Amino acid sequence: MKTILSLALTCLIGLATPPAARAAGGMVTLVAAENFYGGIAGRIGGPPVEVVSILSNPDQDPHMFEASPAVARRLADAAVVVVNGAGYDAWAGKLLGTAPRPQRIVINVAQLMGRKAGDNPHLWYDPATMPAVARAIAAALQKADPAHAADYAARLKTTLASLARIQTRVDAMRAKYAGQPVTATEPVFGLMAEAIGLTMRNRDFQTAMMNDTEPSARALAAFENDLKQHKVKALIYNRQVSEKLTERLLAIAVKAKVPVVAVSETQPAGLSFEDWMLSQLGALEQALARPNP
Repeated sequence: MKTILSLALTCLIGLATPPAARAAGGMVTLVAAENFYGGIAGRIGGPPVEVVSILSNPDQDPHMFEASPAVARRLADAAVVVVNGAGYDAWAGKLLGTAPRPQRIVINVAQLMGRKAGDNPHLWYDPATMPAVARAIAAALQKADPAHAADYAARLKTTLASLARIQTRVDAMRAKYAGQPVTATEPVFGLMAEAIGLTMRNRDFQTAMMNDTEPSARALAAFENDLKQHKVKALIYNRQVSEKLTERLLAIAVKAKVPVVAVSETQPAGLSFEDWMLSQLGALEQALARPNP
């Protein structure tokens, strides 16, 4: 898999100011592979920045995405590009590689956070990720458009203050629920569960599902037993993916009266990143607070 050029925050600060790509009306163009990164970029960029998010449909399975020529053109023309990395959006790396431009600033979130291919790629569920991405985006925009550097810095400060609400909620839940056992059909929520201190069961099953391979019969039996014997406080599942095994496990959980918590890979329309995360944390806390049946 082709590695995307990484420019972490320290690298961004050291770059010479490039001639920024401009949209109609002189706006700086920023393309985000995923809409949660685009949403943060839009808040920091404000009026001088045109932000385009490629993956933005909450009902679409991101793993099934196929880039179009229009997407390729958007990436090729952008002054700043934000990609997740770690193999999650490999299509973006391939497209960037076919249209190299030295002036383009590429923020690879996985490399920014010290992650690599094979790690859990759902990095936005780590509470530490989005503040780091926000700082990197602000630094990139300041380099691409120094005339508005002070505005980007001010909007970054406001954005970081709002994002801090997530860490505050995570810390409170960790104090109450650390060590509680949960399970999931995929590792989408895994980094957030880790931040809360939850004990995640059935990891082999989740990895197989994420990699689109058949879980072993032993892994499936262990998962079903956890639900039937109430060995977990909640079942977390990705509502954007419909699989027979997922539906089977959901049915078992409902029958066993194990709380089910839906999460998504793509930020829903009409919600900020913080509200999206906090709503899911709220649903999880309700599940964790329920007494076992």
